[in-house]
Amino acid sequence: MTELSNVADSDLRGIRDLDIDDVLAYVHRDLKRLPDYTELYKRYLRQRWDVYELDFSQDIVDWREGMSQEERDAFVGISAGFHHGERQVEVELPVFMLGGSEESKIYMSSQIEDEARHTVFFDRFYREVVGMPGDSVQEVLDASFEHVSETFVGPFGLLAYQADELRKDPEDPAARVRYGTTYFLWIEGVLALSVMKITLTYCRERGFLPGYYTGFTATCRDEARHVQFGMRFLRDSVQEDPRLLLQIHETLRTILAINGATSRRLALESLGWTPEEVRRLMIRQLHMKLVDVGIALPPDIQDMVARIEPELAGG
Repeated sequence: MTELSNVADSDLRGIRDLDIDDVLAYVHRDLKRLPDYTELYKRYLRQRWDVYELDFSQDIVDWREGMSQEERDAFVGISAGFHHGERQVEVELPVFMLGGSEESKIYMSSQIEDEARHTVFFDRFYREVVGMPGDSVQEVLDASFEHVSETFVGPFGLLAYQADELRKDPEDPAARVRYGTTYFLWIEGVLALSVMKITLTYCRERGFLPGYYTGFTATCRDEARHVQFGMRFLRDSVQEDPRLLLQIHETLRTILAINGATSRRLALESLGWTPEEVRRLMIRQLHMKLVDVGIALPPDIQDMVARIEPELAGG
């Protein structure tokens, strides 16, 4: 419990000393209880961090002199999806925010600010450490896009479609649950947390990229609020109307059917991860969310989950 208290209360300097496994445990600690939206907003006020306080000077040395080309390629590839994912949800979450209670809207305003901060974090990392060209945020996004595997055809393409659905009727409960399943459960709860585990474990074990480690670990702590909000939303939605469980199931069937729809595979062995290890990590992340909030899966979806292909992006 002491470690989890450190996760909740650390400032940016203290976050640098946290272990990513403790932060992931913090993400899941409250899933059975699920704090309400006002409590999550209060946590945001306590846990905000300044992306411009990060120091990437040692990261530059590590990137140029410590890491192999294979490690750099894998690192850029796995991070690029997060870079674009943060930017996408930053501009699409306001559509979801339009519906729901006033408390949820107040909380959601904080998550939108989180997503903007995370976008700036990756923008700084790509400019200052990786050395990608561009004078504007959009130019750096354009430069990093070639490193994104085609995950945007998968869950991110689906999310854009679901955001268009919400624009027509932001209060439609079925459309909100479909969006929430894709974004909060799959993209944030499975893909994003898997990316964090892989890249931050590499950084900690190698002693590389302290600025990146600090900023991305702080990002992971932010994800605790995001995932807990999303799982509370899904749980409460199903409790209010049990028929909405079918929307969660159908959305998961769609996500799992297009899972792995990539044009190229990321070679993560240089970061210490095999495809089978990534697959098991994703399955574990999904099961932990569903079990903790009491969402059961029918046998056909359980079979699809067992056949998950490694797929990495985040938002």
